[in-house]
Amino acid sequence: MVNHIYVHRLNYYGSVLPGLKYPLGEDCLTFCAMSHLESAIAPLQKRSPIAYNNGELVRLSRMSDTNDTIFGKIIRKEIPADIVYEDNLCLAFRDVNPQAPVHILVIPKQAIAKLSDAESKDHALMGHLLLTAKRVAEQVGLTNGYRVVINTGDDGGQTVYHLHLHILGGRSMGWPPG
Repeated sequence: MVNHIYVHRLNYYGSVLPGLKYPLGEDCLTFCAMSHLESAIAPLQKRSPIAYNNGELVRLSRMSDTNDTIFGKIIRKEIPADIVYEDNLCLAFRDVNPQAPVHILVIPKQAIAKLSDAESKDHALMGHLLLTAKRVAEQVGLTNGYRVVINTGDDGGQTVYHLHLHILGGRSMGWPPG
């Protein structure tokens, strides 16, 4: 029986790194192991998780373990965070690497890896996240304006594959971003 897979990336934020053995658990997707996966996927140079499944390389952007990212651990209170807002659908906390004087992340408690994975059934949650961003911005005193950003996928600069909104404020923002 296969008890592990070789995956592309696993960093501090829960993404998967080249050539590491990733144990399969009861709640994980079932994959075939391949001892030389690193060389097979090296040319792809992508940041999102990839594994070998029945002879094919597959991207794991909507993994069953999305909640096992650093954000899932924050939701479950397994690691500390400076939480500024929480309700039954989402959580907001200060970013540990702020890019502005005020930098707060709003994350859904539901496991959605990235915005492009959201479905029409998620429309109420998506609206709730935006209204929560507005509420949190008001709560922390961002009266002169703020920016809300969602990085999606590799080219969008997403590093944690759990949907999240950045609230940036406390200074004038330039345009264009990036």
